Amino acid sequence: MEQNSSNNMFTWWKKAVFENYANFKGRARRAEYWYFTLTNFVLIVPFYFLLTAGALYQSEALTITGGIIYFVVILVTFIPSLATGVRRLHDTGKSGWSLLVSLIPFVGGIILLVWLFTDGNRFANKYGEDPKNPEGPTFDFEQRVVNQ
Repeated sequence: MEQNSSNNMFTWWKKAVFENYANFKGRARRAEYWYFTLTNFVLIVPFYFLLTAGALYQSEALTITGGIIYFVVILVTFIPSLATGVRRLHDTGKSGWSLLVSLIPFVGGIILLVWLFTDGNRFANKYGEDPKNPEGPTFDFEQRVVNQ
């Protein structure tokens, strides 16, 4: 199994936005989903505060600048957010339509959050190979013993 130690949160965000912009097929690891979500949050919050500060201090220029940038970031990352969420649910063996469970008042968001935090299937499922271990798990009885 090959682990890439250079996968920081911005790398996961770039992968979701640029490489998998509207990719609703396959599976996404927890790290990919949560690092994408965290980076998205970190990118959006300053512009939201800029928008809010402009409204509080009645600065039209600040409000418009913050609002436009905030809206553009939300708009640009909307499809990758959906795609990453769908692929994350695929990793747990659920359909992408399961995102709609969040529309159930009170409990839907909690159920979806639990699913998004759940570890993915260790084996291949109908949505693809395990992204953590694409070669599949190796069992003790499968390992060869080499005589020296």
